[in-house]
Amino acid sequence: MKKYEAGFIGAGNMGGALALAAAKRVSGGRVAVSCSNAESTRAAAERLGCCAEDAAGVLAESRYVFLGVKPQMLAHVADALGADIAASDAVFVSMLAGVSLEKLAQTLGADKKVIRIMPNTACAVGQGIVLYCANANVTAQELDGFKELLSLSGTVDALEERLIDAASAISGCGPAYAYMFIEALADGGVKCGLPRAKAIRYAAQMLLGSAEMVLQSGKHPEQLKDEVCSPGGSTIAGVYALENAGLRAGCIAAVEAAYERTKELG
Repeated sequence: MKKYEAGFIGAGNMGGALALAAAKRVSGGRVAVSCSNAESTRAAAERLGCCAEDAAGVLAESRYVFLGVKPQMLAHVADALGADIAASDAVFVSMLAGVSLEKLAQTLGADKKVIRIMPNTACAVGQGIVLYCANANVTAQELDGFKELLSLSGTVDALEERLIDAASAISGCGPAYAYMFIEALADGGVKCGLPRAKAIRYAAQMLLGSAEMVLQSGKHPEQLKDEVCSPGGSTIAGVYALENAGLRAGCIAAVEAAYERTKELG
C-alpha cells in the first residue's frame, strides 16, 4: 500500500485547491505536497494541512501524482526527475493547461497511466468543477478511485479531450470573470450609496443563487432573465445598459481569447 493516496508536485492556487479537497476526503496524512524548494514545501503543507515531501518521495509513495507545474516547466521537471518518473507506477494526473495526453505520454513515457484534468479554484470550497479525460493505460478501477479522491471538490465530469481546451476557457478561467463581475456590480452599488462590504456580499450571493437557478430549474438562462424583467421596469433598463456596453460580446471574446492562449501553451 502506498504511503500517500495523492501527491502533488506543485501546490499553487489550482494544485492547492485540489490538495485541500483530497485532504478532506482521505485526511491530510494521506496527501503530500512538493514545491520548488524545502521552505516552500513546508509552507504549503502547513497551509493545506497535509504532508511535506520531496518530489522523489511523491513519485515513489503516491497512488496518484498530480502535476501542478506551469506547462512550460514540464520538460524541465521531466528531465530533473527522469529516473524517478520512470520507476513510478503511479497514475499521473496533469493539470497543465493545453498539454495533451499525447504530449504527456511523450514526456513521461508511453507506458504511464495519465489522466488529464482541468479544475478550477472553487474546488477548495467544494463548489468547483474538474473536467477529465484519460489515456488507455488507466483502468476503470483507477478512474473510480480518482473520482472518489476528488469527490469533495465539486463536480467531476468526463469530457472528450478535443473539447477540454474550449471547456477550460469557461470553467477553468471563468472564476476570474465572475470575480470581475462581482467587483463591478459592487462598484455600482457603492456609486449608488451602498457600503462596500455589503455590496460585495449581495453581488456574490446573487451570483450564487442565480447559478443554482440555472442548474436546478433546467430553464434556459434567457428565459430566467426574461422572468426578472418586468415591462418598463428597472431590470430591463439595466439589461439595456449592459447590452449597450457590450457585455455579451465581451464575454464571448474573453472565452475565445483564453481558448487560443491555452492552445498556445500546449
